[in-house]
Amino acid sequence: MTQVIDFSAYQRQSRKTWSLIHTDHPIVYPTLGLVNEAGELAGKVKKIFRDKQGQIGDDDREALKYELGDVLWYPTQICTELDLTLEEVAQANLAKLFSRLERGAIGGEGDQR
Repeated sequence: MTQVIDFSAYQRQSRKTWSLIHTDHPIVYPTLGLVNEAGELAGKVKKIFRDKQGQIGDDDREALKYELGDVLWYPTQICTELDLTLEEVAQANLAKLFSRLERGAIGGEGDQR
């Protein structure tokens, strides 16, 4: 059975699996973990295109779902360390993207476009 969960609940629950790895700052480890997991996700996608001509089957979808969950876990921990909620990060991202859309600046480069 699939449980419906909101980001606030996810953030609270995922924190129970967190343990601080000693670094100079508590966001270093989850930032490195995020990059690592994103690489694992990219590797699975690469193999789908290399070996399956881009055809995503049920097993692939399931594997990608679990990798995406691993990717999601790390920015959640970074948000918690920075006293941010996933909701406010998502809202800020949408505000930025819609501002760019309204100004015709979705394409291009640079954070300030």
